[in-house]
Amino acid sequence: MKQRFERFDMEMQSVVLENGLKVFYIPKPGFSKTFAMLATNFGAIDRAFTMNGVRYDTPAGIAHFLEHKMFEDQDGNALQKFGKTGASPNAFTSYSMTAYHFSCTDGFEQNLEILLKFVFTPYFTEENVAKEKGIIAQEINMMEDTPSWKAYVGVYEGMYHEHPVNTSIAGSVESISEITPEILTTCHKAFYSPANMTLVVCGTADFDRIVEMAKELSPKEAAKVAARHYGTVQETVAMAEVIRHMAVSRPNFMLGIKDMPLAEGESQLRRQLVGELAARILCGNTAPLFVSLYKDRLITRNFDSSYTIMPQVAAILFGGDSQDPYAVRDRIAAEIQRYAHEGVAQELFARMKKACYGLDVRMLDQPESLCHTQAESSFAGECCLDFAELHETITVQDVQEMFVRWAQPDRMTLSVVLPPKTK
Repeated sequence: MKQRFERFDMEMQSVVLENGLKVFYIPKPGFSKTFAMLATNFGAIDRAFTMNGVRYDTPAGIAHFLEHKMFEDQDGNALQKFGKTGASPNAFTSYSMTAYHFSCTDGFEQNLEILLKFVFTPYFTEENVAKEKGIIAQEINMMEDTPSWKAYVGVYEGMYHEHPVNTSIAGSVESISEITPEILTTCHKAFYSPANMTLVVCGTADFDRIVEMAKELSPKEAAKVAARHYGTVQETVAMAEVIRHMAVSRPNFMLGIKDMPLAEGESQLRRQLVGELAARILCGNTAPLFVSLYKDRLITRNFDSSYTIMPQVAAILFGGDSQDPYAVRDRIAAEIQRYAHEGVAQELFARMKKACYGLDVRMLDQPESLCHTQAESSFAGECCLDFAELHETITVQDVQEMFVRWAQPDRMTLSVVLPPKTK
């Protein structure tokens, strides 16, 4: 299928293979690099699942560990193979997705073959798994020494009672010690099925050749994707405050506001756009509250916000450094209540809506961001390039309804990393 997006002078070609693998190609004439991403709808939150009638409860950090181990092949390491072609490969694990990608200026087909082969062909041994535990343990320890990461993990720990988003993506040194080749193989069978995956290419390539290679190098049949378990949905937060002490000169904080999960049939892309717009109106870098907090020296330039959607999860996060995170929390809470009761001025709404649209348009010239966004959208059955039409449907009432939800009692968690306690 070929879709044309006239307002951006762009097109997207797509097909779903017989095994369920979704393939997308976004041409970028004139770009020197081509970017490819192979992603699976499997992340750190997918630890508990049922496959073939058997329930599995896997260790925290299993998706991240599996990402590391996928680069191992019987005939060498995939990173070394990419190195010989001159490509730039990498991978990441989020709470809801694992993705493997590369960019290259030439030799695209050779690099795509490497990507497809190693992701669909697991190779786990007792020796290479044991070796990886030491490597990942070092990575975990480095993350544990990062104040902003501790604040980030803490805010989800405080917001969610049972949902596995309340634990770190990488797990802990203790949890990864339980990982075995058998557990990794089970997770690969459960979630690395072509029916649970997406291939997105952006740049200069031949779509027919991409499809031909995907058919040839992906499994002919797709295993049934496992059923996931996330616990009972609860509207209120588990803890209003999560406090940790580290060697910081100034407190680092993350403020989370728990939103309602997506309703059945609701567009994830549209909810994301409304959430980002509400966050920008509330405390974006040109919002009245941001200017006031900055003028009062309660926030710094590293203050940022993000709206996140995952299965049975939706939340807005604000974070950065502050001499008084509690004052920032109280001012944000008061502004939410004001917008919930008084509404948002039409002029402010229109200005911030244009700003959000501009940021989304900027993404169109960033192949990595474009592939990432399309992979996420495809898992929700949507197309990321539909954002323009969806923007036009968003009203000031949509934003106020979100503020009304945020204003409900016990929806807010403050995660703070404070300087060491004085003796």
